[in-house]
Amino acid sequence: MKIFRNVALILLIVLSIFIIVIGVYFNINISPMDKESEELIMVVIPSGTSTKGIGDILEKEGLIRNAHFFSVYAKIYKINDLKASTYELSPSMDLQTIVKVLQEGNNYNPDALSITFQEGINMRKVAEIIADKTNNTEEDVFQQLKDQDYLDELIATYWFLSEDIKNSDIYYSLEGYLYPETYFLENKEVSVKDIFKQMLDQTNKVLTPLRSKIEEENITVHELLTLASIVELEGVTTEDRQNIVSVFYNRLDNNMSLGSDVTTYYAFKVEMNERDLRTDEINTYNPYNTRGPQMEGKIPVGPVSNPSVDSIEAVLNHKDTEYLYFVADKNRKVYFTKTYAEHEAKIQELKDEGAWLEW
Repeated sequence: MKIFRNVALILLIVLSIFIIVIGVYFNINISPMDKESEELIMVVIPSGTSTKGIGDILEKEGLIRNAHFFSVYAKIYKINDLKASTYELSPSMDLQTIVKVLQEGNNYNPDALSITFQEGINMRKVAEIIADKTNNTEEDVFQQLKDQDYLDELIATYWFLSEDIKNSDIYYSLEGYLYPETYFLENKEVSVKDIFKQMLDQTNKVLTPLRSKIEEENITVHELLTLASIVELEGVTTEDRQNIVSVFYNRLDNNMSLGSDVTTYYAFKVEMNERDLRTDEINTYNPYNTRGPQMEGKIPVGPVSNPSVDSIEAVLNHKDTEYLYFVADKNRKVYFTKTYAEHEAKIQELKDEGAWLEW
């Protein structure tokens, strides 16, 4: 009987601990993200979005902690009447309040739409997507980017923007600064300014946690995004990107040009999958073209794409190597070498194996 009582006591203690842990977990996940927040976040729940999809949107916007918990919570309480609409929600709302708002709904906006900008696209593609998804034209986008008063307003608003974006050699002032992500818009009448505001706000969310690291590395945000924009297009994995940054720094330290094809394509406004570069293009000076003359020890005048946070962090946390060269095969696997002879040998090896990329 004594053994039975001891076992029963242990089971009771374990069960009690389990119940306490579950209770704590539950209370944490239903509590507000930030009780003191006065921020209002516009959230669009498109028609037909599943409960899981709604949870994903709320988590992404920083309104709940865990999308999976949201789904489980909805099942436990048999919540199946959440309404598609555009809402203004706050991180100060607890989960019950958010659910209540979504259950009550408001004036459903059938014109709401989402727009996705892929990582690594350049401003010409951004303009194309905006023109395709909204009632703006590509020229509307380019004109907005040239508005000096508008740029001054942005520089005064966002800590990460500086006079660097107004350099007359830069093709598109906000290239590299518009974070690639999926955004939700009220309708096709949305202005270019409003789209850019959402994108710049997201860039702010991405860069602010890295601000102290940026200052530690003694690099400007413009330099950071310029290098990250190249790395985004040159590498796929985090490790490759960190090694590529190492190559760039080693070449800069040796007063060599970066020698990056992607900068030359951008310089002459040729898309990467369009055609091979011509010799006269490669050998022509352009402040973007790091394969051309007069670019020894320099990075391009500005970003050549809109990079992901992974590429941005790769610049801030790059490897320390002796590599001076890299080349990628047609499957985007990257090979690093220390000397030009090794580099040339690797290129020939890839050609012999049929792994060399040709357009």
